[in-house]
Amino acid sequence: MPRSASVLGGGSVTLDPVAFEASFNMPLVHETVRAELNARRHGTASTKTRGQVSGGGAKPWRQKGTGRARAGSSRSPVWTGGGTVFGPSPRHYTVKVNRKARRAALRSVLSLHAERESLAVFDAGAFDGPSTKQAVELLEAWGAPSPTLVILTDEEAAAGKSFRNLSRVQAIPVQHAGVADLIGAASLLVSQAALGSLVALAAKSAGADFVAESAGADSAGGSAGASAKSAGADSVGADSGAESTGADSDGEEG
Repeated sequence: MPRSASVLGGGSVTLDPVAFEASFNMPLVHETVRAELNARRHGTASTKTRGQVSGGGAKPWRQKGTGRARAGSSRSPVWTGGGTVFGPSPRHYTVKVNRKARRAALRSVLSLHAERESLAVFDAGAFDGPSTKQAVELLEAWGAPSPTLVILTDEEAAAGKSFRNLSRVQAIPVQHAGVADLIGAASLLVSQAALGSLVALAAKSAGADFVAESAGADSAGGSAGASAKSAGADSVGADSGAESTGADSDGEEG
């Protein structure tokens, strides 16, 4: 029986089985969350080495005869105002995660919310304008635990402004919803318009993979590409299948 989510205000909606009935893959979710959090780091911390600090070109005093330790520069790391040894420099922390792996992690988190029944759908069109009171009443009627993540479309700005002043509630556009945001929320509130876009992000290439697995193919990439090509899906598997077909045709012509 397919999973369903309650609609705040009455009723329920049937959830897409591909996006909301996947098994939870902890290593994949952990890898994706780490990559997303690392990508949010600025990496702008910077220090100067002794060669980058201005001054210090002249020897502070002569080598011998003063009774003091020899010194060649006043910008030595052991001097006050000197350079820093092995200090931080501007860098990036981004880690590449494959698109299929990202989508699989997204399906895992969405399925976890659906399994725990911590996912609900609401009509964002009911917000004629920004109304924090209306947003509070909506969340209190739901009674879900905090923190709460609200996913909206760009056209639902009025509803987004209604949630932005609430404690432990975050409203973000559907295209910016990452695995780290979803796994860090105890409850997930999705607008009816954003639900379709969220499913499209999570299940874009899952259909081809599912067909390949059910067919028992030895090569998941080739079977997924053939299935996606016959279904007209725009996926990575379809591209790989098209390229392999082109390579075979070139070989025959040769």
